[in-house]
Amino acid sequence: MSLGLLVFGAVPALAQAAGDAMEHSSPSLGTVLPLWTVLPFAAMLISIAVIPLIKAHWWHLTRNQALVSAIWGGPMFIYFLFIDYHQLVHTGLEYISFIVYVGALFTISGGIYIRGELKGTPVVNTSFLGVGAILANFIGTPGASMLLIRPVLRANKHRQNIAHIPLFFIFLVSNIGGCLTPLGDPPLFLGFLRGVPFFWTLHLFPEWLTAVGMLITIFFVWDTIAYRKESLSETPNSGETFGLEGIRNFIPLGIVLGAVLMTSEIHTAYERLHLPQPEMWAGLTRDGVIALAAIVSYLRTPQEVHQKNEFNFYPVKEVAVLFAGIFTTMIPAMLILKAKGGTLGIVEPWQFFWSTGLLSSVLDNAPTYLTFGSIAQGVIESQYSVTLHQIGDLILLKDQIGHAGEQLLKAISLGAVFMGANSYIGNGPNFMVRSIVENKGTPMPSFFGYMLRAALILFPVFILITFIFLR
Repeated sequence: MSLGLLVFGAVPALAQAAGDAMEHSSPSLGTVLPLWTVLPFAAMLISIAVIPLIKAHWWHLTRNQALVSAIWGGPMFIYFLFIDYHQLVHTGLEYISFIVYVGALFTISGGIYIRGELKGTPVVNTSFLGVGAILANFIGTPGASMLLIRPVLRANKHRQNIAHIPLFFIFLVSNIGGCLTPLGDPPLFLGFLRGVPFFWTLHLFPEWLTAVGMLITIFFVWDTIAYRKESLSETPNSGETFGLEGIRNFIPLGIVLGAVLMTSEIHTAYERLHLPQPEMWAGLTRDGVIALAAIVSYLRTPQEVHQKNEFNFYPVKEVAVLFAGIFTTMIPAMLILKAKGGTLGIVEPWQFFWSTGLLSSVLDNAPTYLTFGSIAQGVIESQYSVTLHQIGDLILLKDQIGHAGEQLLKAISLGAVFMGANSYIGNGPNFMVRSIVENKGTPMPSFFGYMLRAALILFPVFILITFIFLR
């Protein structure tokens, strides 16, 4: 009871601080920040990459991961507490929304058990990836990843050469698949909140089909070769008939997606009530509904379903503690980029695609999307002598700017979503999939090992996307 009163008592104070952050945050701060303020972010990334290689057992403990986040994030927290605490509040709210959304989809999907054991043939595995790439657009990349990764691993438990399967799963289900709706990936949702029509992302279907089609083809060939090299015994049959358990969790899953979809309507309702800071209150309302749906789902899911899924909160705790450090240390990098990005000479769609994508690989792709959206607005304003008030104006003002703004937004959207697959920290589900796979006994590449494999497989696809769609 006392904890609940504490939480609800803190909400008005947090809301007031958030409102102040939105009103008083200095857009010119990035022009005066010293470059050394980016060093903790670089150190955070290096720590995530190197420590697991030299102290794997130590790193596996959540408290030690939290210690690393505190060591590098703490100085930046204190620095901005004195320099501009509004940035901390704003980033803190973004972090909370990120963790609530990812954690809720993780929790709810963990209560859905796909019963029965399919044999992990190349056709079955390819079908899993194809279904996951489609499903990611309806339940988000975190939801699709958590729902399907365990059945995929169960289907292939009789095989030895499966190191490539989690990699392509991250590429397709955890990232690239979710670019067709704002529900699929956080950057597209932020675009929706800033005026991009909900169904506009369907215009990305040709690029989605090209990337997904190429990667699924590569995977099928790769998996077929690996499958033929194995000496496979008869797969043990668990005796389970194929089906779903925990089906009632589709209700809270629908509530989560409805809360996301209704954010703009909630914002409009708060505006009509003349509530101060309606955007902030709409976000808090959305996050509260999502968190409540996840809690109800967890409490009402039978324990045997969680046991069958081998469900535990370690993957989401790992994401929470590491991304706390990432969100805090990336503040200077994002501010400097936003302030000076217009001087980088980025004006063409292909430049926006690669710049947004490469930075989304190491920064959170949602603020990176917003940053390059702002740069694109500036480019269009200077070229066409118009004023764009929000990212959605890149599309909505076609009468004045033609399709130039839409091409830039396409490039930004594709870069943020597609290239989140370039590293483990490019998107939240990547870490969770890695954690689940390793807990199942299948080794995953190191931080740099994953990046190398991703570059070798994905960059040829991205280059082709560039030449076909973004020249």
